[in-house]
Amino acid sequence: MAFLDLVFLAALVVFVLMTIKIIPPMERGLVERFGRYNRFGVPGLNIIIPFVESVRRINITEQMIDAEPQEVITKDNLNAQVDAQIYFKVISDEESVKRSQYNVNDYEVQIVALARTTLRNIIGQMNFVEVNSQRDKLNDELAKALRSQIKAWGIEIVRSELKEIEPPKDVQETMNKVLKAQNEKTAAIDYATATETQADGKRRALIKEAEGFKQSEILKAEGQAKAIELVNKAAREYFKDEAQLLKKLEVTENALKNNAKVIVPSGSSLVNVIGELGGTPIIIKADEGNEARMADYSQTQPKKGSK
Repeated sequence: MAFLDLVFLAALVVFVLMTIKIIPPMERGLVERFGRYNRFGVPGLNIIIPFVESVRRINITEQMIDAEPQEVITKDNLNAQVDAQIYFKVISDEESVKRSQYNVNDYEVQIVALARTTLRNIIGQMNFVEVNSQRDKLNDELAKALRSQIKAWGIEIVRSELKEIEPPKDVQETMNKVLKAQNEKTAAIDYATATETQADGKRRALIKEAEGFKQSEILKAEGQAKAIELVNKAAREYFKDEAQLLKKLEVTENALKNNAKVIVPSGSSLVNVIGELGGTPIIIKADEGNEARMADYSQTQPKKGSK
């Protein structure tokens, strides 16, 4: 009796364990009862009926498959070896997960087949130079074509990448020669441009130097002219009376040479100066009756040769 109890207990434990299904976060589950879809299995603990229900687990993380190398013919009739990689993932909602299992048989195989066929069609409409130089465009067109063809599969094409493009050997050699010639041409153009830039820089420096010298000379001349103008202005404004007096002295000196008498207004500064020069001034004064009297200043001075 104890043995039978132990067997029953063990069977019960196994049965309970069979009813428990744990689904991790990176997967989703499709619970099927007698081969028909029953409910959606979410991450965590899921209870099923052993021998009646089963669970399909589907990975919903991003995956990568290789489209495998294949030979394609370009528009200009060149055979090229092309390899591509496709990145995709199953969309995580219930309807998309169901489609990935019930609308397509082994979607990975189907995606590879579609990618290879689509790649041949796209490259067949392009020249080899375009294929080799426009990889981004080719990747976008391939991914776009795959998305339109697998919309009913519940799968998202994340991106596609051309892994390698190998032209025929003779074409590769020719391309290498062309590329070398282009690089040499570019280097020559860059050198010529650098030389021209250097020469232009020197020319501009000389022009700037000449302009600076010219401007310096102009400023120098303007400064001298300004200084002369200030001197003339000072002479006109501050030495006007002295200049008139100097002119009077020159006239007086010339007159005294002939022993002439000079009539000088009363209070003029020329009286003392004429005296110092040895002349004889005659001073004119005005009285209250507006009648002029003339005093002979020479009578008060001793005559030359008198005792």
